[in-house]
Amino acid sequence: MKRDSRLSSVLHALLHMAEHDGPMTSEVLAQCMSTNPVVVRRTMGLLRNQGLVSSTPGHAGGWRIAVDLNTVTLRQLHEALGEPAIFAIGNRNETPDCLVEQSVNAALDGAFAEAEALLLDRFAHVTLADLAADFSRRAGMRRHKD
Repeated sequence: MKRDSRLSSVLHALLHMAEHDGPMTSEVLAQCMSTNPVVVRRTMGLLRNQGLVSSTPGHAGGWRIAVDLNTVTLRQLHEALGEPAIFAIGNRNETPDCLVEQSVNAALDGAFAEAEALLLDRFAHVTLADLAADFSRRAGMRRHKD
């Protein structure tokens, strides 16, 4: 099963946008993320619908972050993307009348629910500003080594 990397991609794009002075086109963001500009526009459109980014058409246009980085959490971004499944693993449901399958699914359902709640709670406490600060720290360390 393919993993959904949209949250990671959105975070990547937003951190590039936060470091850039002025709007960034879908084409430039696509290069930063090694993807297609259509994917960028589709994904950024979801964020625009939530008021997290804005777009300006035209020659000097592009995407901008529309909110303070301190106010946006990973959980908000996850929700803006339509709350994709957290885990790529799931229950087998081929024989729902099987008591063994029912027992296994009950155990897995509980574990999945607990793990998802824990992860989403953590997402609610990490902001874009936290990620931007970590990026700045890492960039400063790299410059210091060179």
